[in-house]
Amino acid sequence: MKKEVVSTSKTPAVPGAPYSPAIKMGQLMFVAGQIPDDYVADIKTQTRQTLEKIRALVGAAGATMDNVVKTTVFLTDLGDYDHMNEVYREFFRESPPARACVQVAGLV
Repeated sequence: MKKEVVSTSKTPAVPGAPYSPAIKMGQLMFVAGQIPDDYVADIKTQTRQTLEKIRALVGAAGATMDNVVKTTVFLTDLGDYDHMNEVYREFFRESPPARACVQVAGLV
């Protein structure tokens, strides 16, 4: 089976980078960690920007957000949890994927 790099204008492949925005192999797709474009925006804007990037990648592979089965959310402030969830629910209304949410010291 052949691996296929998936990228979009919102999530371009970075030449020389040791990672791909997403990889599709057969019927499976793995999306690299995504971050917002605007780090100083409020958490709702950051969440929306990040999930839009993921939706673009998933769409480029011929799927929809309904096909997502697992996510991991990294927050630097757990105080943002409820606001993040407000936006998250907009993207995953029916049968949301399995999910873990982790507080971290920082994001790269």
